[in-house]
Amino acid sequence: MAATTAMLAAAQDWPQHLGPKRNGVYAGPFSEKTDGKRLWKHAAGAGFSSVAVAGGRVIAFHRLNDEEIIEAIDAATGTTQWKHAYHTGYRDDFGFSEGPRATPAVDGGNVYTYGAEGMLTCVRLDTGKRVWQLDARKEFGVRKEFFGAACNPLVHGGSVLMNIGGANGAGIVAIEKLTGKTRWKALSSEAGYASPTLAAIGGADHALFFTRDGLVDADPSTGKIRFEHRWRSRSQASVNAATPLAHGSQVFITASYGTGAALLDIAQGKPKVIWSGDDSLSAHYATPVLHEGHLYGFDGRQEMGQELRCVEWSTGKVKWSVPGLRAGTVTLAGGNLVVLTEGGEAQIAPASPAAYKPVKKFRVAESLVRAYPAFSDGRMFVRTESELAAWNVK
Repeated sequence: MAATTAMLAAAQDWPQHLGPKRNGVYAGPFSEKTDGKRLWKHAAGAGFSSVAVAGGRVIAFHRLNDEEIIEAIDAATGTTQWKHAYHTGYRDDFGFSEGPRATPAVDGGNVYTYGAEGMLTCVRLDTGKRVWQLDARKEFGVRKEFFGAACNPLVHGGSVLMNIGGANGAGIVAIEKLTGKTRWKALSSEAGYASPTLAAIGGADHALFFTRDGLVDADPSTGKIRFEHRWRSRSQASVNAATPLAHGSQVFITASYGTGAALLDIAQGKPKVIWSGDDSLSAHYATPVLHEGHLYGFDGRQEMGQELRCVEWSTGKVKWSVPGLRAGTVTLAGGNLVVLTEGGEAQIAPASPAAYKPVKKFRVAESLVRAYPAFSDGRMFVRTESELAAWNVK
């Protein structure tokens, strides 16, 4: 009975970027008939980092004054349980937020965060006590890039996998999760803003990194590179920010700045292009979701106005397109799309290739929302640059 209870609790956690399987899918309690009631709110500092949720704790990562702060908050009440802070001197060259961008990852009783200056930190989930800290600027020569460091940590086996864009063969790295020591490093590609994900193909684990140059398939245990597939804009502003989506032996990658999207089959050890182009679903920063053979996500540049789209996975054919929502993120919950716009509105609509027909709309913020929402135990957690709030989605 205890084991069953633990499994149910874990199933409702949101322990990392894009949820348990890193694909933007929430499998916990959800209803499109929710009252959309705010359950609590909590002050938040600067940053675009989303939150992780594990063991009844919301793990927030934000900045106040000259400190990056990892904070554990009670998921039911919104009260602080502990904080861990350290100095930061990050300054944004474009006048955007100077807080952290990357979402915490929780694994085996530890929390892993990656700050805007490249500080990788491990603390205990129960107490916030530091286990280890690694300065990736000093250790690997990590560049500032356009908007600071932003890779969401990915924990696999005994390693924390990072797309960090370091120098001298440290474009992608694996860090021993309990000690902070380097396990392996590979390539010298710049990082861009996409985070790694995992796929199981032919009985083997594949770590998929979408660097600024393109898709990289690496053995997560050894760092051996299986292939590199170039996919980047000719523009210097290229960022490659959306996380790759894997389904079976196929991988979907998407980027803005004239780059476009592609569906690749990697079963034979090197990528075979099934379709590609810049007229289907070219995502600027938000990762699309996949449901019953169709992709749902935002197409186009954030600052030029985006369209919410449904695209057929196997062909890239656009099934419908909805303008006017500005930019946003899409999560899948109970067969429904949960669309969170940058303007602070949540919309719930059945995930259908026939049409986009919201059945519920409610406001969750009065200011800019860039962070992805997180979901756990019938709650949706939304973070702005000044506030974190929990909303009922049961």
